[in-house]
Amino acid sequence: MPQTQIACPRCKQMIPANVEQLFDVTHDPTSKQRLLSGVSNFARCQFCGFEGRLATPIVYHDNEKELLLTFFPSELGLPINEQERMIGPLIKQVTDRLPPEKRKGYLLNPRANLTFESMLEAILGKDGISPEMIKGQQERVQLIERLLQVTSKDVRSEMIKQNAKVIDEQFFALFSRIAQNAMAGGQESAARALLDIQKQLLEETEIGRRLQESVGELEAASKSLQEAGKNLTREKLLDLVLESKTDARLRAFASLARSGMDYLFFQTLSEKIDKSSGDEKKRLESVRGKLLEYVNEIDKQLETRVKQATEFVESILAKDDIEKATQDSLDGFTQEAVDVANLLMRQASDKNDYTRMGKLQKMIQVLQAASTPPPEVAFIEKLLQVPDSASVEKMLQENEALVNPQFMEAISGLVAQIDAQGDRTAESKALSQKLGDVYKIALKYSMKKNLK
Repeated sequence: MPQTQIACPRCKQMIPANVEQLFDVTHDPTSKQRLLSGVSNFARCQFCGFEGRLATPIVYHDNEKELLLTFFPSELGLPINEQERMIGPLIKQVTDRLPPEKRKGYLLNPRANLTFESMLEAILGKDGISPEMIKGQQERVQLIERLLQVTSKDVRSEMIKQNAKVIDEQFFALFSRIAQNAMAGGQESAARALLDIQKQLLEETEIGRRLQESVGELEAASKSLQEAGKNLTREKLLDLVLESKTDARLRAFASLARSGMDYLFFQTLSEKIDKSSGDEKKRLESVRGKLLEYVNEIDKQLETRVKQATEFVESILAKDDIEKATQDSLDGFTQEAVDVANLLMRQASDKNDYTRMGKLQKMIQVLQAASTPPPEVAFIEKLLQVPDSASVEKMLQENEALVNPQFMEAISGLVAQIDAQGDRTAESKALSQKLGDVYKIALKYSMKKNLK
């Protein structure tokens, strides 16, 4: 989504912001997430420190759910006729995009919302999310904010005990997203504080300890599969599964080796059950039941993700300018969406549908270009491979044009990102040390270069 220059609401300095007034989910499925996540219409001023949502009119449309909502901020202080004059063209744009057979009565009666929050409730209500569920999410966000304000570990411990009911799996998922966003946004101090709080939450809550166990079981299952390597057969996979001591390990194997748990796998397990008796037979039947449940869960989740990815890709293919639409929607491309694009290309090729092939080729070319690391990052990867400081300096001299501000920002960002992750394995320590050494040499070389 392109940024625009606006005047800061507080100091009036010109700052960049993502301003968006029309969220037409039927035309652009990714727009819903932009609205709900607060990515759009949010400003952060580097001059005065202002941070908050922008007061801008909004139109939200979802043809499938027959939902047309409007919101006009009261702080703008405009009369009704002025509000209609500003919102009218947005509603007309929604209607014009729809084919005649999809233009229904709800378009003639847009639902006005007095507050931004009531509009979000209406959107989420159509998804089956009740006001109580929204309130629960708000309580989680408020708890995270309070935990961030406390510097004493003992005070945080007491706060964690008092709010145990709020700290559930959804709380940890939300917490993880906030930490990742802070890291991606270059907010190193906030990211470090969040990671410290997360560590305390994992240690001091029952759900946290269970999540840690799940992660540990996932790592153990992954290690077992890696050790099996090329020798991993259905029979070997079954042996590993049957050695599992916990349900968490069973779930981990189902998650990591779903493709190996096919009809023949379960047939082999059933044959083993038929040959057993007593307690062993009951144990094997229990394992089979749990595995079938886990596999079914995974398949349903995958089916949902693929359906969403297909709708997303098709919405872009419907645009006039495929390349621009793909470029503008890069943040919405999950691995499933990329896989869908490649699958649709193969299907179009099989049918000799050259028009569709041409559109998909444009999309795939943009995706390939976006996945190629920038020259600065590729150069950093090469620098990390050289054996000593002298070789690093020599390579910098040979690629002088690449030693620019973008290169220095990229390498310092990588150093900060690794430090913020808090991963203290031998491998991460070695990488952090190497990156730090390369950064120091590059900084010294860059300073010499600028003095010439």
